[in-house]
Amino acid sequence: MPDFLTLTINGARSLVPSGTTVAAAMLIAGQPSRLSILGEPRAALCGMGICFECRATVNGVPHRRTCQILCEQGMTVGTNP
Repeated sequence: MPDFLTLTINGARSLVPSGTTVAAAMLIAGQPSRLSILGEPRAALCGMGICFECRATVNGVPHRRTCQILCEQGMTVGTNP
């Protein structure tokens, strides 16, 4: 297993340690996981899949709970509208 993984978050490449959740990677990159209905940026809150604030598009699948997903090499992640 590599020590670091490269993934793309909202079009920008990001390097994170292996074992990092997608929610943590988005926080490291300074990217929100989703936007509220008013357009405000939202991020992980509970970190255990209960609050659903961390939902983002992962590898083309929208509304994934990113605090429950470990980063993989080459993964693409995008903020949900």
